[in-house]
Formats: sequence, C-alpha cells, structure tokens
Amino acid sequence: MKYISVYAIPVFIVSFIVFGLIRKVNVYECFVEGAKSGVESMFGIIAPLVGLMVAISMFRESGALEIIAKALSPILSYVGLPAEVLPLSILRPISGSASLALVTDIFKTYGPDSQIGKIASVMMGSTETTFYTIAVYFGAVGIKNTRHTIPSALSADLTGIIFSALIVSLMLK
Repeated sequence: MKYISVYAIPVFIVSFIVFGLIRKVNVYECFVEGAKSGVESMFGIIAPLVGLMVAISMFRESGALEIIAKALSPILSYVGLPAEVLPLSILRPISGSASLALVTDIFKTYGPDSQIGKIASVMMGSTETTFYTIAVYFGAVGIKNTRHTIPSALSADLTGIIFSALIVSLMLK
C-alpha cells in the first residue's frame, strides 16, 4: 500500500502523457486549455461564494439563528430533536464549515457519545450543504434558474434532520 500511494499520481500523469503522445495529441496545449477553463470557472463561482459566506456570517452574528431555533423548538421536539441541535439543523443546508463548528461545540459541551452528539453526527452525515452546493455547481455552469432543485434538496435535508433524531432515539432504546 505504501508504494501505491507514492507512485499512483506520477504513474497516472505519465500514462496520460504517453497516451496523448500515442494518439498524437498536443498534451501541453490541452493542459493549458483545461487550466484556463478551470480558472474561468473559479472566477465564475467566487462572487456567489463570497456572498454566501458573508450572508452566513451575518446570520450567525445577528442572533437570528438562535431566534429561529427557539421558535422551531416546540415543533421539532415532537420528533425528538433536541433544542441543542436546532441551530445545526438550520445552518447545515447553508454552510458546511459553520455547521462543523457547531458540531464541534456540541461535542465539547455534551460529548460525542451523548444522544445530542450522536444526533448531530448522524445529521452531519445525512444532510447536505444545499445552498453551497447549488452556488458552486450551478454557478460554475451559469445556471440561474434552479427550478425544483432547492425545494427538493431542502425536503431531503428536512427528512435527514428528522430521521437523524428518530434513528438515534430508536438505537439508544
């Protein structure tokens, strides 16, 4: 395994170059075109990402996250979702790094083996950073009309959030 990890990438690169030379393709020119396309894509998604990161920071610092969590607490406690993971359930579809910071706080406060820690762990694994993913992938190809993507993805996130609490509750009994 040690040798595979050391030689895998160089062998991969050399095989691409050899294959290109056999097929009489200008490998360097193809590489430059691909790199140029990658840079153009990067510049195309920077603006939506910066906007998303600023909005997330403003949302967290304004206290709106806690207000929304308190408002939703009675509803979601019905399915066994503790108030301590409500901020995570709200922030997870928006930002992976912010939700990772919340999970780290949950682990420090309640422990990773607590019911709250387990719900947070399952939630992190069964939900997606919907808005980040849409901003990156749709922005990279210039799609402005997401149509049914956001409602479908958010309903999948909601399902993951609710079932995180239900599954952990069933497994701990």
